[in-house]
Amino acid sequence: MSGRAGNGDLAVTGIGLVTPAGAGTAQTWAGVCAGRGTAAEDPALAGLPVSFSCRVPGFDPRIRVPGARPWRHDRFTQFALAAAGEAVADAGLDPAVWDGSRVAVVLGSAAGGVQTYEDQSRKLLHTGPRSVSPLTLPGFLPNMAAGQLAIELGAHGAVLHTATACASGATAIALAAVLLRTDACDIAVAGGADAMVTPLCATAFARMGALSRRHGSPAAASRPFDAARDGFVLAEGAGVLVMERDTDAAARRAPVHAWLAGYGLTADAHHQVVPDPEGHGLRRAMEQAVRTAGAAPHEVDHVNAHGTGTPLNDRTEAAAVHKLFGADSPSVTSAKGVIGHTMGAAGAIEAALTVLTAKHRLVPPIANLQRPEPESRGLDLVSGGPRRQDIRLALSNSAGFGGHNAVLAFRPGPPPPDPSHNGARPAHDRSHASDRGE
Repeated sequence: MSGRAGNGDLAVTGIGLVTPAGAGTAQTWAGVCAGRGTAAEDPALAGLPVSFSCRVPGFDPRIRVPGARPWRHDRFTQFALAAAGEAVADAGLDPAVWDGSRVAVVLGSAAGGVQTYEDQSRKLLHTGPRSVSPLTLPGFLPNMAAGQLAIELGAHGAVLHTATACASGATAIALAAVLLRTDACDIAVAGGADAMVTPLCATAFARMGALSRRHGSPAAASRPFDAARDGFVLAEGAGVLVMERDTDAAARRAPVHAWLAGYGLTADAHHQVVPDPEGHGLRRAMEQAVRTAGAAPHEVDHVNAHGTGTPLNDRTEAAAVHKLFGADSPSVTSAKGVIGHTMGAAGAIEAALTVLTAKHRLVPPIANLQRPEPESRGLDLVSGGPRRQDIRLALSNSAGFGGHNAVLAFRPGPPPPDPSHNGARPAHDRSHASDRGE
């Protein structure tokens, strides 16, 4: 079913990204495909137990964020506005002329405006209540990115915020799909944003033992599925997709990057922060995503893993993939080796990267993967460089504290016309080394 919509598939017509690999989709895709870690020492974290992070490079809100006063917004809202602006423009849509009552906004965030919260708390403690900004609440309330985006876009449909920890962005996209499929909207602007690279968040994660302590080589610190991994690298960013029903996209002749074919949402119901060691919840979410896509597991050719680089998460995810696919593993990658863990934005950013993987038939490598851990050695982990691969169905996995699991299933969009091939596409064969770049 590659290249065409199935029953109920939704067209992804716009992509917007702001990540440590670059402030824009093209820059992010190039950086992720290059497979080089972006982590570096962070002056804002100096003196803390972990003093490096993955920051968005060269982000100037005066240029990237619409409106005359971008400083009014917390950094996570600035990221969301920038990514959404790119996605809407990429979709060829004009908010000045669309029917805003049929436009929905669904954005996820794990923490909201935590930088604003920390800054204003310090002011209250050190200099008193009169120093606290009247913009504090609009700055840190988690729903404010969605609300502000609705204002900028003139979106009068459902405007929602999702909070499922590090699965928030993927949950937002799944919820947006429900709104489209139930005719609650015609256009959905959905994704996630977070800016949790702050002293409090960095210290809290370090105290939990979740962060890498590889201070001697920060760029090599994020190591998904590697035997020497010791935690994730804290990061920031945003990812936004524009989605429409296939008939609406076709009616306006919009280019389609990919089709959102299915989704799965489950809970581990196991522990506050420890994943179910058998990966039952994540496996069931993958099964749901495949089933709602009208497919079978053997049709899944690629998995964009949650792949945090923490010992427990990677082992659990490897177990879940093994149990669902057996010995015939799809190709597996994780972008966190390059861009770190963007928290509530991760699911949306990685969904966008999965769309690009299916579109370009190119799987980015897992950065810093040198020696796979024993539990993941049966997986087809992509490393060393990007791999050419024809993809029928790709999954994007997300998981979060609290036991949340969200999986999205994408099919590639229609290929561009190629007269020399009369529209033919190469046959899929997972076993050919030439398709893998080996």
